[in-house]
Amino acid sequence: MQYHNPVLLMESVGALVEDPNGIYVDCTFGGGGHSREILSRLGENGKLISFDQDEDAKANALKDSRFELVMQNFRFLKNNLRYLGVKKVSGVLADLGVSSHQFDTPERGFSIRLDGDLDMRMNQNQKLTAAKILNEFEEEKLADIFFNYGELKSARRMAREIASERKLNPIKTIDQLKQIFNYLPKNKENKIFAQLFQSLRIEVNDEMAALRELLTQCGEVLEPGGKVVMISYHSLEDRLVKRYMKTGLFEGEPERDMFGNWDAPFKPIQSKVIVPDADEIERNPRARSAKMRVAIKN
Repeated sequence: MQYHNPVLLMESVGALVEDPNGIYVDCTFGGGGHSREILSRLGENGKLISFDQDEDAKANALKDSRFELVMQNFRFLKNNLRYLGVKKVSGVLADLGVSSHQFDTPERGFSIRLDGDLDMRMNQNQKLTAAKILNEFEEEKLADIFFNYGELKSARRMAREIASERKLNPIKTIDQLKQIFNYLPKNKENKIFAQLFQSLRIEVNDEMAALRELLTQCGEVLEPGGKVVMISYHSLEDRLVKRYMKTGLFEGEPERDMFGNWDAPFKPIQSKVIVPDADEIERNPRARSAKMRVAIKN
């Protein structure tokens, strides 16, 4: 079984690599699909540094003297580059999705299709799991997670029902969690469960804070003219990426000069978001929600 089908492979790597002798970063190594394509475009003096916090990714490490795999969350990008003696890089790529391997491994707990423990950890060495959140977080905190990260309109009701159920039985498995909401309409349940799982996964892995830290550090480690390429899969990520690439801020309005201009670390280089074409979606349905944005360092 293939570990993962890299999404928007040619589009992302084509936008990223301009200097074959540059230093590039793949923040989300996974099965190594994007990394292999980047390496294929590098000369003998080029270098690729890839990050992944999932121990399973080690098995896919590439045997190439130009390649280095760092087993860390990409939120530690700058410190790890400094440790490796790298001050500036030519480009940074991040594919923010869950890998097919993670989705298709029941015990990882990422998929609504397969029963398994409510885990959802990208880094299996950390202690916080989805089960811990569901069984130990205050009801109000659960409602906030479901609403803010899953955009669920029924967040408060769902949190209340979970709080009620866990008094009787600890919620440990995916099927247990789904059974609590067995009243959902058949034509809507998959979407609602997907939103619920998304919210739990984001909280378990602190994904939004990690993305903010990555974007901020990209501005610090990229050389002028360097590229940042981000592939996101839900509106929360895409809004954050779009806003930061445009303004250099995550909230609020930029300070403008008398001509209405402002200083920003990046300049977006395409007017419209890039999405997979019909052929790619047919080959890889999980690419359906992908959105790619590219910006150049000022």
